[in-house]
This record gives sequence, C-alpha cells and structure tokens, in this order.
Amino acid sequence: MHIYLTPTANFGHAKAFLLREMLSKAAQAQHQIVDSAEAADLIVVFGNALPNNAGFNGKKVFLAKIDEHFNAPENLLYQAIQQAQDYVPPAESAVVSNGKMKNIVAVTACPTGVAHTFMSAEAIESYAKQQGWQVKVETRGQVGAGNEITAEEVAAANLVFVAADIDVPLDKFKGKLMYRTSTGLALKKTAQEFDKAFKEAKIYEGGATSAAKAEERGEKKGVYKHLMTGVSHMLPLVVAGGLLIAISFMFGIEAFKDENIAGGLPKALMDIGGGAAFHLMIAVFAGYVAFSIADRPGLAVGLIGGMLATTAGAGILGGIIAGFLAGYVVKGLNDVIKLPPSLMSLKPILILPLLGSFIVGLAMIYLINPPVAKIMTALSEWLKSMGDVNAMVLGVIIGTMMCIDMGGPVNKAAYTFSVGMIASQVYTPMAAAMAAGMVPPIGMAIATWLARNKFTANQRDAGKASFVLGFCFISEGALPFVAADPLRVIISSVLGGATAGAISMSLGITLQAPHGGLFVVPFVSEPLMYLAAIAIGSVVTGVIYAVIKPRAEA
Repeated sequence: MHIYLTPTANFGHAKAFLLREMLSKAAQAQHQIVDSAEAADLIVVFGNALPNNAGFNGKKVFLAKIDEHFNAPENLLYQAIQQAQDYVPPAESAVVSNGKMKNIVAVTACPTGVAHTFMSAEAIESYAKQQGWQVKVETRGQVGAGNEITAEEVAAANLVFVAADIDVPLDKFKGKLMYRTSTGLALKKTAQEFDKAFKEAKIYEGGATSAAKAEERGEKKGVYKHLMTGVSHMLPLVVAGGLLIAISFMFGIEAFKDENIAGGLPKALMDIGGGAAFHLMIAVFAGYVAFSIADRPGLAVGLIGGMLATTAGAGILGGIIAGFLAGYVVKGLNDVIKLPPSLMSLKPILILPLLGSFIVGLAMIYLINPPVAKIMTALSEWLKSMGDVNAMVLGVIIGTMMCIDMGGPVNKAAYTFSVGMIASQVYTPMAAAMAAGMVPPIGMAIATWLARNKFTANQRDAGKASFVLGFCFISEGALPFVAADPLRVIISSVLGGATAGAISMSLGITLQAPHGGLFVVPFVSEPLMYLAAIAIGSVVTGVIYAVIKPRAEA
C-alpha cells in the first residue's frame, strides 16, 4: 500500500519529521511511503482536524491524534489501515467558529493596478484588524505582486479572500477555502463581503476545473472582466509608447522624419513608441481578453487576431472582436476535442493554438477586418474634423461617464474608448477623460476647504488625501465621500467632470499618455489650457458640493 504522511498547518515541523521517520521504518516491510497525495492509497494526517484539501478527494484518510500514537508507530499504522475512511471535506461554510481567531490571506487586483488594488487592500486590512483577525493582503499591481503571501501563510490560512476585477494566478491557493469578489465591493462594503465569505466560500480546486465549477455556481466573469484583463495588460504599452512619442515631438512635430536632428534621437523614440509599443498594444489587449476567456491556450490566438486587426487598421474595435472571438473559439474547441490521456498534452501547445489561429485568422482577414477598418477610419476622421459644438458634446459625454461611478464599469467604458482611440492617432478623447477623472477627488478637497464646518475632522483629512490622489488621476480618491453621501457627490462630480471634458475637447487638447495625472501635463498639447480645464471643473464640483451638502452630524 502507498501511504502519504502529512501534518496540519499548525503541527510542529520537528514532531512531523520524527513521525515520518518512525512510520517509514514501521511501514518499510509491507508498505511504501510516497511524497504526494496523488500517488497514495492512504493519507495519514497528523493533527486534530482534517484540512480542506481538494487533493484528498477520492482517497482514504486517517486522522492521527498524535498524543495517542506517538510512542507506538506500529499501532498507529495498523489503525490507519483498518480505520481509514473516504475523505469528506470539512464544512465549506463557517470557516472557523466565532470564538476562534480567524487567519485570513487576501489578494487584490484592479485593471490599472493602481487605486482600487491598494485602497481595497487597506480596507480589508483595517476591517480584519478591527475584528481581531490575523490578515495578510497581497496586492497585484502593475509592478507585480506586493507583500507576497508565502506557502506557510497559505497553509495556515482559514480563508482566502480574493478581491479582483481581472484574472490573477491563484494556483498556490489550491485546496483552500476561497471567496471571490470585486475590489469595489471589498472597498465599499467590506463587512458585508466578509459575512458572505464565511457563508459562501468554496474550496478552490485550481485550473480549468475550478473555472468550470465557478460557472456552474453562476460565478461567470462576464464581458467586463474579460475587457478589463485586456486593458490592464495593454496600459503599460500605451503609457510607455505615448510618452516616448510625446518626447519625440518635443524636438519638433516632424523631427522624427529627419535622422540628422539630435543624432536621430527623435526618430529612435518614435520607432520605439509608435513603431513598437503602439503596434503591439491592440495585439496584447486582444491576447489577454482571450486569455481571460480560455486561459493560456487562448493567449496566442488572441495575440495573432489582435495583430491582424492592427495591420488592417481595425483599431481597438477590431481588437475587441479579435479577443472575444479567439477566446470563445479556443474555449469551444477545448470542450469539443476529446483526446486520450496520453495525448492531452498536445491540446494546449499544438492543437488549440493551430486550429484557433486558423479559424480566427481567416475570420479576421476575410470577414471582420475590412468592414471594421472602414468604421474605425470613418470614426477617426469624424473625431478629427469635429466642430466646436460636437467636440463639446463628446467632451460632456466622456466627462460624465468618467465621474458617474469612479472606477466602475461606466468609467472604464469611457476610459477604454479613449485609450483605444490612441491607437487610431486620435488623442483628444484621452485628454478629456483624464481631465474629467481628476475632477472628483480634487473637487471634494475644495469642498472641504470651502465648507469646513460641514465636514467632520476625518472627512477633512480624507479631503487632503483626495487632493493628492486627484493630481495623480486616481478618481477613487473621492470614494470615501461617495460612500457617505452618494447622490450629492455623484451629481457634483458629474457636473464638474462634464465641464472639464467639454473645455478640453472644445479646445482640441491632445494627450498620448493614458495615465499619470499632473505628471504627464508637460506632454499635453496645451498644458496651461489643460490645467485651466481641470481647475474650472474641480471648482465647479467643489462649490456645488459645498453648497448642497448638509452639515455633518457631530
């Protein structure tokens, strides 16, 4: 018989080592000790309670209470063989009883990897500590994992709390109770989400199996999450490429055409930013949309479809179609194609990429790119030739959308449209979107100064933080005010954001960097007018909210 020996998370390492040695000697005559649960016929767990471990499913398990068996390994082994039972996971609700310390690990991730990622992490930490729980939060931002959770911390955790708006790797949490939500809910309704977590957490089985089970439970990711996964991976390319192009323009708008200017530096910068980064952005976007839908097999097909959209001039619209087409084609092929176990390894590296690229590539070339390219060309020409009135109307629309839910789906829709137009060399929507997105947090700060007596001391402190976040183009800085007074804050923010967006668009101000706030103002076509648009919009928001806000209760 193959036997696997494993301690529970809180079991001493030294004691576990001694027991393994003793049982290995006791078993060597008739049985074999193996190194993994998968290879075992019997699993012996050292401790007082069985863990939640999907790897134990379908196995015989014996719980060894060591105080009773430590000095008699032969008896322990005999009892384990005779009394082992089929593994039944502990109850998936009530992670631990209310009387015990909860040990929680959490992961946060938002599309941009900036505001919601860290603000939701702070909210989770603050709430958990208020409850007296142990907590560690890993942030998955644009620079990778911060405060990374170790294997030992995973093993000791009662609950994995995932607040993510994009796909993030979770393989290290396989076998643990997990609850998944959005960063917005984790930030705004922290207590509610933890209550739900303790009732609804399920064992995470990892990989495709867990994804299938999630869909069975109705936890489908939907279009928004797929899009945001694509946007989050595209953004670094757009930021780097846009700023490099802007630096190239500082030598002269057409300096990149002359290799003799500054030793060819403007041309080199244009080649890097426009020729490489911008040429890749749609492909990367489509690739990661497909990745979000179909996991790794979808990535290559999405990249190919996105690159075909780029070369055909189909722009962001072509990229969106390519990403979703690639994802669902690969997902469908994966479900339809059945292979014997010996050939399963060929599916992700050969069969799915080959067939997926064939289908998606031909569809993009012959069916999708020609009409979409015409649509994008017409849209770009219309945006470039807009009169003042039409430009102002579009600015109002973009500004309103950026401020209506501050980091939510509507905000991201306007932002994605603006970023996507950069690929079509239309830069005015991006300027309007950033100007409007800076207005709510700066406006809230202004309101706390104008009507100081209407705000509590904590709200005035939040206003100072909001002011700084606004300068960094982090609209979520206004969320503490939204949570306390949603209707008035949103109305004030929308009016100010629409004003800033309208001014920016009507003046034809352009911006090639999709993030950065005041730090990228030097790269705006009209820096002073742009600052004026932001200032006017922020004052509008601040004054309106200062007037309509009721006095804070002591």
